[in-house]
Amino acid sequence: MGSLIKKRRKRMRKKKHRKLLRRTRHQRRARGK
Repeated sequence: MGSLIKKRRKRMRKKKHRKLLRRTRHQRRARGK
C-alpha cells in the first residue's frame, strides 16, 4: 500500500509543476507588454 501512495504523490507533483509553469508564462507575457 505504501508504494502506491508514493506513486500517486509523484503524479500529483508533476501536475502541480505544470500549473506553476503556466502561471509563470502568463506573468512574463503581462510584464513584456
